[in-house]
Amino acid sequence: MGEIIQFLTNPYVVLVMLPIISLLFVGALFSSGVNTSGIIGVTLVLIFFIAHIIAGYATFGLLLLFVAGFICMLVELVVPGMIIGITGLVLIVISFLYAGANFTFMAYAVAIALILAIIGMVVMMKFFGKKLSVLNRMVLFDSTDTESGYVSNINRTELLQQTARTVTALRPSGVVMYNGERIDVVSEGNFIDADKEVIFVKVEGSRIVVREKKD
Repeated sequence: MGEIIQFLTNPYVVLVMLPIISLLFVGALFSSGVNTSGIIGVTLVLIFFIAHIIAGYATFGLLLLFVAGFICMLVELVVPGMIIGITGLVLIVISFLYAGANFTFMAYAVAIALILAIIGMVVMMKFFGKKLSVLNRMVLFDSTDTESGYVSNINRTELLQQTARTVTALRPSGVVMYNGERIDVVSEGNFIDADKEVIFVKVEGSRIVVREKKD
């Protein structure tokens, strides 16, 4: 048992282990279905911390620090805002830096791991056209794009240059009647009284702009 712990806490082994962990987590971000990369990555992280805790180099507090950072990174995926993600990354880096037997080796290992993670993500997205599968599941990228038939607003371009009559005064928003259909519109700028003829001049998603028709 002692020899295994000594091997796992060897700075040169750690120098190889951390970059492997980072690449596994990158793979997990792009993996669909059963996330084998993520499971292996988490397992290696636990092995790393448990071995260093047994050897006396790390504490459970550092493991909890990593867990807190990991949770922050997951939250960042759901609620982008950079601050939570950066906080999570800092917590993870600190937890690794102070868990190793040799601070200098840990600094090298963490730096290499971060660089490889960035390169891995760029390669996956730029050269292989991959999308973050974890984001696809969380925010439904695949189900809400136009190729999947999703349309955020019905674009009523057929209304352009057609004539309608105001039901209410437009100040500047109001309602017009077009072929028996009540449509919410806004005037182009001026207020328009009720029972006036207007022309549809602009359609921007749900925003429909009209102008009073001049005789």
